[in-house]
Parts: sequence; structure tokens; C-alpha cells
Amino acid sequence: MPAKSPAMVPSDLPVETALDRAIGPRRAEANELVALLEDISGFTPVVWAGRIIGFGEYKYKYASGHSGRAPVLAYAPGPAKHTLYLSENFTQRWPELCEQLGSYKASKVCL
Repeated sequence: MPAKSPAMVPSDLPVETALDRAIGPRRAEANELVALLEDISGFTPVVWAGRIIGFGEYKYKYASGHSGRAPVLAYAPGPAKHTLYLSENFTQRWPELCEQLGSYKASKVCL
């Protein structure tokens, strides 16, 4: 059986196509996030996995041998909400910043 292709890879999909997932006021936010993350990272945005806008890239390898590629900074625009991909356990690392956000949902790396 052939090895499964990794889902998280950069694509040639235009950034505008991913941004089109955001509608109404969310589209203006999506455009602002692209500009902000591009300015912060210094990297040109690239669409990963067909919907995630990533900036920069790094390679990782776990002790188990699993390896892959991922964007340094990333977010996924959406019609109702955006998802920011941050460093692991960001809510514990920067609780004072998270308090300033108001109401939000978070997981291990997603805001």
C-alpha cells in the first residue's frame, strides 16, 4: 500500500481563493490578518491544505519518526470565525494577552 500523502503541504492555490471563504465583515478581517501576519513574519502568504493561509515554513520530526512541514504562522479564514494557529499551549504561555481578547475558544494550538 502506498504511503499516505501528508495533508499539510503548501499548494499553488491563490490566496484570494482561500480568503473567499470569509464573507461580509469577516472578509475585511481576513484581509487585515493577511497584511498583519505578512508584516510580522516577513513571509509571503501561501495556501496550505487547500484552506489555511501560512507564512514561512519549518520542518519537524518527532521521536516516533513522524515528520512533516508546517507554516511558521497560519490562519484559516471562515464565514463565521477565523482560526489562528499559534504555538503550543499559548493560553498558558501568555495568559495576560489571552485575557485581553475577550470571549474566545482555544485548543492546544488553535485560537
